[in-house]
Amino acid sequence: MTDFVFFGGKGGVGKTTVSSAYALECTAADEETLVVSTDPAHSTTDVFGQQFSDEPQSVEGYEGLSAMEINPDEVVQEHLLDLKRQLNAQLSATMVNEVDIQLEMAHQTPGAYEAALFDRFVDVMQNAEEYDRVVFDTSPTGSTLRLLALPELLEQWIDRLMAKRRRSIDLYEKAAIGNQEPRRVMDGDPVLARLQGRKERFEYAGDVLRQDAAFYLVLNPDELSIRETHRSVETLTEAELPVRGLVVNRLTPEPDPDEEGRGARYLRDRVATERDRLEQIDDEFDVPVVATIKTRVEEVRGSILDDVAAELDIAGSNVDPPSEQV
Repeated sequence: MTDFVFFGGKGGVGKTTVSSAYALECTAADEETLVVSTDPAHSTTDVFGQQFSDEPQSVEGYEGLSAMEINPDEVVQEHLLDLKRQLNAQLSATMVNEVDIQLEMAHQTPGAYEAALFDRFVDVMQNAEEYDRVVFDTSPTGSTLRLLALPELLEQWIDRLMAKRRRSIDLYEKAAIGNQEPRRVMDGDPVLARLQGRKERFEYAGDVLRQDAAFYLVLNPDELSIRETHRSVETLTEAELPVRGLVVNRLTPEPDPDEEGRGARYLRDRVATERDRLEQIDDEFDVPVVATIKTRVEEVRGSILDDVAAELDIAGSNVDPPSEQV
């Protein structure tokens, strides 16, 4: 069974670095691994020095590792075109233009972006049989949380649409029957069939996210990042998607004892402040800290990425979470 591991957090905390390093850790354990970037910044390309697309492709220089970058804008556009194709095939010519206008308007409303991207998430999960581990490098926290909360919301929405469709068909049949036998429109209704298919798709996604997925949050040792992480933990827990662990990234390296001067004093003060933040995180969160990662002078790629991977102690979804902190 494929494990799905999600890394979330506010923008700029280093989710791509952590998720890419974790993917390397998985391949070191002989697990066929796919990294999926849904962040519009697409830093995965920078980390591995290779251009990726919407389809998985092997990462050069890393055995057993593949990567893909989902372009949210393209996903939304493709989602719109797909809906138009399916609905237009079932509509009269006089209704096509009006439906197209309504769909264009619907895809500009709040939530359309998340709904389209969520569909792509489900596609990836449903076609991940060849991988042991799929690692999602997600967009900043707010968008990700709305995305992960969609299965339950969309299931309820589909249920209401199906109820209205059945009521409409029932009224149509009663008006059209007269003294004749029922037309049984309900049995072969293409709209109901599509809605049922969508409902099953969302049920599948909800089951996978709750049973076969693990969630980790990346944060920096500062008050803003800590507050954002509190909100994220609460939101995911309410959605029955408990967070397995926290990764505290970009800790300041301490200067050598013999180093003096303004720069050394600044670093020591910064390290002391970050120690207080780590204690605050330990005290305030029920979620364990599974890794603390120091800031690197150079960009995190190549051998430096291997070093970061060695600092992680992160479990998948089908095994017990780690009990010790790094």
